[in-house]
Amino acid sequence: MVLSGCAIIVRGQPRGGPPPERQINLSNMRAGAIARRAAQGQPDTKDTPDEPWAFQAREFLRKKLIGKEVCFTVEIRTSLGREYGMVYLGKDTTGENIAESLVNEGLATVRREGIRGNNPDQARLCELEDQAKSSKKGMWSEGGENPRNFVDSLHQKPINAIIEHVRDGSVVRALLLPDYYLVTVMLSGVKCPTFKREADGTETPEPFAAEAKFFTESRLLQRDVQIILESCHNQVILGTILHPNGNITELLLKEGFARCVDWSMAVYTQGAEKLRAAERSAKERKVRIWKDYVAPTANLDQKDRQFVAKVMQVVNADALVVKLNSGEYKTIHLSSIRAPRNEGENKDKDKRFRPLYDIPYMFEAREFLRKKLIGKKVSATVDYIRAATGPGESTPAFAERTCATVTIGGINIAEALVSKGLATVIRYRQDDDQRSSHYDELLAAEARAIKNGKGLHSKKEVPIHRVADISGETQKAKQFLPFLQRAGRSEAVVEYVFSGSRLKLYMPKETCLITFLLAGIECPRSSRNLPGGVQVAEPFSDEAMLFTKELVLQREVEVEVESMDKAGNFIGWLHIEGVNLSVALVENALSKVHFTAERSPYYKALVSVEEACRQRKEKIWANYEEKPVEEVVHVSEEKERVTNYRPVYVTEIADTLHFYAQDVETGAQLESLMEAMRAEIATHPPVEGSYSARRGDYCLAKFADGEWYRARVEKVESQAKVHVFYIDYGNVIVSTSRLAVMPPAFSTRTLPAQATEYTFAFIQVPQDEDARADVVDCVVRDIQNSQCLLNVEYAGATCPHVTIQFGDTKDDVGLGLVKEGLVMVDVRKEKHLQKIVTEYLNSQESAKSARLNIWRYGDFRADDADEFGYRR
Repeated sequence: MVLSGCAIIVRGQPRGGPPPERQINLSNMRAGAIARRAAQGQPDTKDTPDEPWAFQAREFLRKKLIGKEVCFTVEIRTSLGREYGMVYLGKDTTGENIAESLVNEGLATVRREGIRGNNPDQARLCELEDQAKSSKKGMWSEGGENPRNFVDSLHQKPINAIIEHVRDGSVVRALLLPDYYLVTVMLSGVKCPTFKREADGTETPEPFAAEAKFFTESRLLQRDVQIILESCHNQVILGTILHPNGNITELLLKEGFARCVDWSMAVYTQGAEKLRAAERSAKERKVRIWKDYVAPTANLDQKDRQFVAKVMQVVNADALVVKLNSGEYKTIHLSSIRAPRNEGENKDKDKRFRPLYDIPYMFEAREFLRKKLIGKKVSATVDYIRAATGPGESTPAFAERTCATVTIGGINIAEALVSKGLATVIRYRQDDDQRSSHYDELLAAEARAIKNGKGLHSKKEVPIHRVADISGETQKAKQFLPFLQRAGRSEAVVEYVFSGSRLKLYMPKETCLITFLLAGIECPRSSRNLPGGVQVAEPFSDEAMLFTKELVLQREVEVEVESMDKAGNFIGWLHIEGVNLSVALVENALSKVHFTAERSPYYKALVSVEEACRQRKEKIWANYEEKPVEEVVHVSEEKERVTNYRPVYVTEIADTLHFYAQDVETGAQLESLMEAMRAEIATHPPVEGSYSARRGDYCLAKFADGEWYRARVEKVESQAKVHVFYIDYGNVIVSTSRLAVMPPAFSTRTLPAQATEYTFAFIQVPQDEDARADVVDCVVRDIQNSQCLLNVEYAGATCPHVTIQFGDTKDDVGLGLVKEGLVMVDVRKEKHLQKIVTEYLNSQESAKSARLNIWRYGDFRADDADEFGYRR
């Protein structure tokens, strides 16, 4: 018999009866001790496991010695009768030295503390141990005895085995064939009730522990099975036992003897969904350990457990506001996931904390859900309802939350979010059953995201979103207004809806937040908290806000900015998929047309739909009564045209006859700023190619004269081809590498842009290219780079309309163009302008009679106006 790696029992030849037994312990070496059970009746003792490499050393001796003839010598005999010596394979000491073989294979260590220099046997053992160490054999291999390496070496292939012992329903001791390795295996993915060892050494079974053990014993003990060793967790080997009649793991779950455990479910190779289904079956039948089980959604009707809804809003990247088929709004949270959280405190105490932009990956997670779900129909299956919680010392209060699995097109949204590293999976207590019905898929998706280093699990620097909030910032809004006006239609995302006509927009290209008011309409006001009390909401204000939310909230839209109010809010038109929101509100009888819409291109559409609603008497027009028309003769004094000519310096004239001018009063400030800026550049010249242009950025640009001027980036075709606008002169050129960063001392905060855009009042520019070129050439010769006098006559859609006079003669430049027959008159209806309009018309008639320039063929504006490119 082999007792351990360093102790054997030998017998002599039988002579007239059983021969005597002797235990021989190998001297000068030591092997690991085999596991032992605690002594009965001695509560202080405990079970001791195998020491590292103990089982391998015993197996080595068993295979080499059992049934073989050996020769041994006794070197030391202790007072207790224990004998130590050397064992040789064969009839004499010339055979294989067993101690040397053990040491040479790295299965035992040499006792060097008792070595004598004149003992050749001990010196030989030390030499063999050193060789085993250098060859990294056995216990000297990297990592030593590592159960994980043993499990990995089997590559999850089924191994024949015999179940030798059943500790409880889910833990067995098995003998692996053909090498007879004895291992303890815990079933992957499940846990059965166990036997707790008390202080006095007795064992107390948990409920159904004995039944679970009997269930496993009666089917596996001393049976031939196959085992798949799947993983090793904290030196515990996890595996699946396959019997010809089935999988014991699934049977234990189905019969209610075990529960699924998350930490080992991930390594189960036979399909985690089968285990969850078996456990679910036992829960539904309420058998054994599930006899008192109550489902998380037991109190919900079937229609409330599963439903189809339309996504209206994404909240904090882990919750959705949906609209049910009944029209009711409902907030649902994605089951078992947690949105990105802020790790640590906000470093900038003075800066207002904005979770969407300041928490890493929160914005990316929200955008992923917004682009995928907003306005789409989704399927929701309620997994559990988290009860409301009160505020704690470090945790806020939470209302009751409905947690569900949301899918669209068969894709689990929570799983997609986790797989991209934009959310993490919540870990639960083992007895907490309130979790996602697809919890295993979420864990697998998170494992993939961690492995691939995606999102929150990436080792790269976290993305930073520097979003400027200029809502209510009047000065910032003023600086930003001209840029938005010139941009025409700009892309935006509606972040919040305050009322039917008041929204907060995120401008992705400009990376800023603005408050936007719909132009051209008068929308019912919502209730507001005022210093004097609460302002009562006007009728249909809630309906208007709901209409706007359903149409545009968190959608991508286009906006046209026309102006701004005193509070820094931008006013303009909002379009979504070809629909003008102002027109849509009026069309649905939720707003009235405001008089400011008269000059907009959408005025006719607004008036038309308003009249239709008024006739139908819908909503805000329900109590409308048409007043009888009375002829009233208004006697009022005619307003006089106000003239306030101021000196300007014309710097640039565009092909559209728009021009840019500087105020002469601020000319000295501009000159001193330019001198200081050029001195700074001469002292610290910019490095060529160091500036990376972005649309809308202010920078320095070198003009053709070799001097540097302030500019704004209008368009970036490539880093070698950038369109810039000189903000103090109005020129637009294409620059290559002649750009540099604008020092803060010379920014628009120090001195605003000096070039202001204007256009001629009372003038209609010819659309024929040759005729327009003649006009532009004439104006360039007359006023470009010269000082003139300018008076603003009326506002325009993009810039003020002005009359301009020569600085010396005080003659009207526009009137001169009319007299020469180069342009036509744009007739204005305002009464206070009729005097000057009449003067312009008389000059036009004189040019027409003299057949000057565009009138050389007579009045062409009748039947063939379109043919010549003119409009009346």
